Amino acid sequence: MIFVNAVGMVNAMGSSLDEIAASLVTGQSPGMVPDTDGWLQQGECWVGRVRGELPPVPAELSRHNSRNNRLLLAALAQIQPQIDDAVARFGRDRIAVVLGTSTSGLDEADRKVSGTNDTYRYAQQELGDPSRFVSEYLALNGPAFTVSTACSSSARAAITGKRLIEAGMVDVAIVGGADTLSRMPINGFNSLESLSERRCRPFSAERNGITIGEAAALLLLSRDPGPVKLLGVGESSDAWHMSAPHPEGAGAIRAIEMALKEAGLTAADIGYINMHGTATRLNDDIEAKVIHQLFGESVPGSSTKHLTGHTLGAAGACEAVLCYLMLTRNLPLPAQDFSDCTQDSELASCGLLTSARAEYKPVMLSNSFAFGGNNATLIFGATHD
Repeated sequence: MIFVNAVGMVNAMGSSLDEIAASLVTGQSPGMVPDTDGWLQQGECWVGRVRGELPPVPAELSRHNSRNNRLLLAALAQIQPQIDDAVARFGRDRIAVVLGTSTSGLDEADRKVSGTNDTYRYAQQELGDPSRFVSEYLALNGPAFTVSTACSSSARAAITGKRLIEAGMVDVAIVGGADTLSRMPINGFNSLESLSERRCRPFSAERNGITIGEAAALLLLSRDPGPVKLLGVGESSDAWHMSAPHPEGAGAIRAIEMALKEAGLTAADIGYINMHGTATRLNDDIEAKVIHQLFGESVPGSSTKHLTGHTLGAAGACEAVLCYLMLTRNLPLPAQDFSDCTQDSELASCGLLTSARAEYKPVMLSNSFAFGGNNATLIFGATHD
């Protein structure tokens, strides 16, 4: 069995686990704001911004000095004691670093092109840089690499870390991901007519696109008993379309069924589904159909992207950490926010929460469905159950 021994995260909800837990309970996210920095070349949009100062990258690692890596440092600081313990117990060559990203240091490269970044180094924008940086910062000698499968990247990083431990290659895996606000993804989604001009509204009749956010989220995995178990994982590929899900959700269904089978669970055992819920027309429609087919409407679920924005390569890990917080702090299940919109009555019934719920089974399933048909599902359970 693989356990989650510690987590760290920064996102639009807050810069500490306490702040993020409080935002999850209130349903208010201070970093979800209208764009005032000109990320979008034309029109208006909202963004999910990490607020406050971030720790600096040490001078000796200046070639890795990107906002993406500073976000990772902020999350890393929250689990540093547990990492230090792991190094002391297992050694530096028995700890893996597997992260997910889709932007890495792309913003630094963009500002170099525009003449506003004099400290640019090519390493900053390499997709492998986040894992390389964290490994060098911690002076680790174990496997260190990055997974980049769009919006399922950090969920797949968690799956990979789990498998490295199970294969006996390492004893501990630091997994997660980071992505940073930058012009390319914001304008790219806008060109696909998939960017919302206001805060995203998952599963609403008025939904018209995503809100992009930035975040870093890390989980420390090992065989040592911890407060949360990683019960099962699933992954699949639609092999259908580069930017649209399979019309019947075939790949998503396979990923969920794989995770349930590995966990030895049935649909009735799940207490909450953290939905991918991007607020695009297609995603929410297909995901609702998938959940209705597999779970009916008996399992409560919601998307938390109205609180974080869509954090792209960091999304899977972000939502995994939110599940961890709910399981370890007995937080209520978050409701879908329809305060400024109406629920889409034409979607398949899928247990969508319209009010917070305090009582639930301590087993949570989290979905990440990405461009290119890259699907990943993680199932977590509270150890004390």
